[in-house]
Amino acid sequence: MSEAASIEWIRVGTDPEAVLLEYSLIKEHRPRFNIQLRDDKSYPFLALTISDEWPRPVVTRGHRKRGVRYFGPYASAGSIRDTLDMLVKSFPLRTCSDSKMERHRKLGRPCLLYHIDRCAGPCIGAISKDDYSHMVDQTIEFLEGKSNAVLDRLNSEMESASELLEFEKAARIRDRINSALRALETQQMIVEAAEDFDALGIAENEIEACIQVFHVRKGRVVGRWGFELDKMNSSDNDELISRSLNVLYEETQMRIPREILLPNLPDDPELYESWLSVKRGSKVSLRVPKRGEKRRLMEIVSLNAEGELARAWMRHGMDFRARSEALAGLRDALGLPEAPLRIECYDMSHLQGTDYVGSMVVLEDGLPKKRDYRHFRVDSVGGNDDYSAMREVLTRRIARLVEDRSERERSGSMAMTTSFSYPPGLLLVDGGKGQLKVAQQVLTSFGLEHSIPVAALAKRLEEVFVPGRDAPIVLDRRSPSLVMLQRIRDEAHRFAITYHRSLRNKRMVIGVLDGVPGLGPVRRKRLIEEFGGMKRVISAQREDFLAVTWLPDKVADLIYSKIHES
Repeated sequence: MSEAASIEWIRVGTDPEAVLLEYSLIKEHRPRFNIQLRDDKSYPFLALTISDEWPRPVVTRGHRKRGVRYFGPYASAGSIRDTLDMLVKSFPLRTCSDSKMERHRKLGRPCLLYHIDRCAGPCIGAISKDDYSHMVDQTIEFLEGKSNAVLDRLNSEMESASELLEFEKAARIRDRINSALRALETQQMIVEAAEDFDALGIAENEIEACIQVFHVRKGRVVGRWGFELDKMNSSDNDELISRSLNVLYEETQMRIPREILLPNLPDDPELYESWLSVKRGSKVSLRVPKRGEKRRLMEIVSLNAEGELARAWMRHGMDFRARSEALAGLRDALGLPEAPLRIECYDMSHLQGTDYVGSMVVLEDGLPKKRDYRHFRVDSVGGNDDYSAMREVLTRRIARLVEDRSERERSGSMAMTTSFSYPPGLLLVDGGKGQLKVAQQVLTSFGLEHSIPVAALAKRLEEVFVPGRDAPIVLDRRSPSLVMLQRIRDEAHRFAITYHRSLRNKRMVIGVLDGVPGLGPVRRKRLIEEFGGMKRVISAQREDFLAVTWLPDKVADLIYSKIHES
């Protein structure tokens, strides 16, 4: 542990995937302190000796040989032997060695496996060469994953045995099915074909993007690399992919593979392919996998990118030193009297002037204080008027602050009674100079313009506006101070939109079913639950409403008529 410089992890879907990926990385990097697989012991493969006159399935390890089809690797020898056992029950290929087969051919008598239906008996000519070859082809299809026919047949046998009350036989078949399913579990971290390619996963938010790259060589994941990109003002899919490819294959001079998998293609993929092909010296293809192993691998890469992005934001928010630096940076950049230990951010949300709402989110010591979050429903604003809505929300909030102060002074108590009792060290509004002016006017009306600092964060260029200064303050886009402001601004936006959507959905539901005689709140709620949502209520036919036993036929007709009128 004392020798470790850092820790990183890769997320996969199942335990076998984790074991096999670990094996691939150990084989590639040969870590000093690894205690398992140091003897280069390889994982088992299931092989078919297709070059033999009478091919046979075997469990093998080590180097590959010509004339042999390999399937795997598998996480355990037990699962592969279960598969082999099940295979010879479904496809009775020979499993004996060449010398043993030759001995029984000379004797003219088969071994025990033939008598218990585990071998087709090629040694005594009990099966023709063509039929045996057909059985080999079926076995290959099964091991390639085209196993539905075999599994369907086993399921039919299990059900038949159960109907005949042969429960022990049914249980044995069930176990064989489970063994097959376990052994055939798709290994997402290792693709079957011995290909070389890179798989890129991208996860992004409003501020940055996290890129994860899995390097696949000879069908194995041999490494992973990740990095973060600061999003530009107009960052889009094309720009992110362009910058990611540039970092990978221009700045780092990483070896360019023949194929690069992407979550989506840029607007002009031929241009990028041409550039990469010139650098590589041969053709390079950009692809978006739609199905199969590569698609599943891309899902894993994207999952890792999302995890890294979440951890990056966690580092920004949870690290005490980063939070302290961010708050001190805000104090210096905005000219505040002290570090803003409590920051309140406000945002508005509406749809064409309807369902106007406001949100207030709070950071204390740089961390979200969710119990102090508040929603505001704006009723006094008609039409699209963000300034009036902001004025109403801030007026209500500051009025509560002044009211609580007066109450404490009258009572002689210093105890804070509500979240509105705490004055913000920085009052932040989402917007530009217009929103800043509104906030100033509200504070001035209460005589607090000198005691509560205020600022506005404009989203388009991430500029900060403060009173008494015409030019905006431009913070470094990677600075902890700007990241903190962006986080609280985005959280206020999310909080406002969530509340707005809930009000709008509620209004739409009430509006469609409102005023139907005989349909009160209880029946309305029960109706929506029974149909599984408002969309299904709206799309239901008259017969569907009449079929509801607890709903009177007259009310059902009225509901149907009201919906279609609406």
